[in-house]
Amino acid sequence: MSGNLYARFEQVFGANAPRIALRSADGAAALTFGGLARGASRYANALGALGVEPGDRVTVQAEKSVANVLLYLATLKVGAVYQPLNTAYTAAEVAYFVADAQPKLIVCDPARQAEMRALGDRSKVFAVVNLDQEGNGSLATMAATMDDRHETAPRDGDDLAGLLYTSGTTGRSKGAMITHANLESNAGTLVDLWRITPGDTLLHALPIFHVHGLFVALNTAFLSAASTIWLNRFDVRAMIAAMPDATLMMGVPSFYTRLLAEPAFTGDTARNMRLFISGSAPLLADTHKAFQARSGHAILERYGMTETGMIASNPHDGARVPGTVGFALPGVSVRIRGAQPGVLEVTGPNVFKGYWRMPEKTREEFTADRWFITGDVGAIDAEGRVSIVGRARDLIISGGLNVYPKEIEDALDAIPHIGESAVIGVPHPDFGEGVVAVVTARTELPPEAEIIAALSASLARFKVPKRIFEVAELPRNAMGKVQKAELRKRYAATFGSLSIM
Repeated sequence: MSGNLYARFEQVFGANAPRIALRSADGAAALTFGGLARGASRYANALGALGVEPGDRVTVQAEKSVANVLLYLATLKVGAVYQPLNTAYTAAEVAYFVADAQPKLIVCDPARQAEMRALGDRSKVFAVVNLDQEGNGSLATMAATMDDRHETAPRDGDDLAGLLYTSGTTGRSKGAMITHANLESNAGTLVDLWRITPGDTLLHALPIFHVHGLFVALNTAFLSAASTIWLNRFDVRAMIAAMPDATLMMGVPSFYTRLLAEPAFTGDTARNMRLFISGSAPLLADTHKAFQARSGHAILERYGMTETGMIASNPHDGARVPGTVGFALPGVSVRIRGAQPGVLEVTGPNVFKGYWRMPEKTREEFTADRWFITGDVGAIDAEGRVSIVGRARDLIISGGLNVYPKEIEDALDAIPHIGESAVIGVPHPDFGEGVVAVVTARTELPPEAEIIAALSASLARFKVPKRIFEVAELPRNAMGKVQKAELRKRYAATFGSLSIM
């Protein structure tokens, strides 16, 4: 059998053709698994007409829509490589990803067609087409004219299925090469571990440019033939309204804090729910306890990375301990070399192939015996339960999205009034971590709001600091290195706390 992940999906879709695969939260629109397969074939034929071949990259910066899901499936089906980009990225940011990935095709929002075409011309991209949040656009129009039959391209499990860019603390963004086998092994393990069945209905409000919403949520639903209630964006009231019809929800910590902030969210709202899962950022123990008190459900927290998919999970059966991420997944091993806490290392079929066109960086991030060095500092207890206690690097995770401090520091330092800067993440009751900048002044600083506005012109919104503090000088150690740990302590209470009881 082909190692193409879509070949596995195709079997499931065929066996469940009449059943609902995706439906809108209000029930006004629905797509069966058979319809999903036919739609994926139409989009696959459209990709072929646009010159996309096995191994080609397809760069996608388009709003969340069912049409975008069909595009993802079609990309797998033709054997190409899906490269999703955060919709908040500016044209300047996208330019780097396109130049590095060298895609055959860019799919963008219609409003950005002209600028993406210009960007594509500079990088010799063959075609630029568009999709909007309603599933309309030039690609959708083209797909509608195509045959609804398509022969899935054979691929080896080691062939690339996804190229997802992630940031470290130094150097440029890196493209993590995710294989068909990586995705299939991880999704299959999670289906078994979390007991996902055709009887489940997933409430999906996550973005799909991210591992969580795309590979964890959708892949497990497709592999298990679970139905999905589809929200194009996070809307807490829409989620509350739809929740009685769902059994399963995956979210980032801010989903849970925002649910708790709504008096309409009660135990009755969650009466049919089987499982709440949280990831992409640390879940505060207080949120875990408050949510259980309100809903009667203990949130299942898990841990993963772009490069590895899911690594560890609290159990479906047994204690889900607040502040821990549970045990290594079956078939996955974790370790800490030296004293605990220490840097976590992981090996297993979920671990990515390496960084795109960066062999030296790939070698740096793996040990001699091929364990991936996560950069996260953790502890493993005698039972094997993993706790994440920090990060060896300065990476900030805000709202489940990676923020690279040096990129923001470079933008701040380019402002004439600023002498130097340090960007840190501090506890935030909604986003897990909030981005904070600490700067020195070369001349009198403009108001904080003006600096933030200036940064917003070149940086995605989630990267822009929520607060900017002026200091006479940045704290440094004897070697002259800025002591960011000291700054994190100093500004730890910046965002206070959110009442969630």
